[in-house]
Amino acid sequence: MTVKQLSLPELVDACLELGVPGVGLWREPVQSYGVDATAKLVREAGLTVTTLCRGGFLTAIGPDERAAALADNRRAVEEAATLGTEVLVLVSGGLPAGSKDLHGARERIADALSVLGPYAEEHGVRLAVEPLHPMYAADRCVVSTLTQALDLAERFPAHQVGVTVDTYHIWWDDQAPAQIARAGAGGRIHTFQLADWTTPLPEGVLNGRGQIGDGAIDMREWQGYVEAAGYTGPLEGELFNDGLWARDGREVLAETAERFVTHTA
Repeated sequence: MTVKQLSLPELVDACLELGVPGVGLWREPVQSYGVDATAKLVREAGLTVTTLCRGGFLTAIGPDERAAALADNRRAVEEAATLGTEVLVLVSGGLPAGSKDLHGARERIADALSVLGPYAEEHGVRLAVEPLHPMYAADRCVVSTLTQALDLAERFPAHQVGVTVDTYHIWWDDQAPAQIARAGAGGRIHTFQLADWTTPLPEGVLNGRGQIGDGAIDMREWQGYVEAAGYTGPLEGELFNDGLWARDGREVLAETAERFVTHTA
C-alpha cells in the first residue's frame, strides 16, 4: 500500500532491484490481478509475502451483514493461504450506524473470532488483530489499544489469534510497551509495522501516515520493545499518504527502503 501506484509486477520488479526480500499485500490489488496469479508472481520472484491485509469489519449487528462479513473473512483466510503468508491482518470495524455501544461491538468481534480462529488454523493462517488510533474508533476500528486487542486475542489460542503492532497507532500510548511485553510473552506479536506520525493530519485523517523519519516516532525505540519481547519476524513499512502516492512509485520505494535502513537497527 505504500506504493499502490505500482502494479503488482512493477512492485515485484522494484523489490528485486532494491533487495527487498518480502512484501505485505493488500486484498484489492491481489484480487484484481488474481490470487493464483499473484501467488505465482511472488513465488517465482523469490519474495516472501509477509502479511495479507485486511480482514475484519466484524461489528455489524444484523444477521445478514454478520454472515456476509464472516464469509468475506473466510475468503481472506483462503487468499492468505494461497499467497503463502501465515498472517492475515484484521481491522475490526467501527460502530454500526446509529450505535454508541463500544462494548457490544467488541463482543461481536470476539464472537466472530471464535468462528474465524479455527478456520484460519485449518489453513495454516494466524489472525492479527490490529488496534487503530482512537480517532478511528467510530468508523473504522473499535479496538484502539494493544490492551484491548490482547484482551480479545487472549480468549483464543495464540496460534489462532494475536495482534499487529503498528507504530503509527500506538506510539502515543504509555501503556503500549508493557502490552508489547505481554503480547510477546504469549507469542502473540504476529506482525510489526512502521509508519511515522506527522502533523497536520489531512482531511479525513486516513491518509496521514508519514514517511519513516519525518515525524515524532522513534522507530528504534519501538523496534527495541518488540525485539525484547521476542519478536523475530519481518518489519513492514505501511504508509497511507497521498503525497507519496502522487510520486513515482519506484522512487518512493527506494526512499522508504533507505529510511528503513537509517531509522531501524
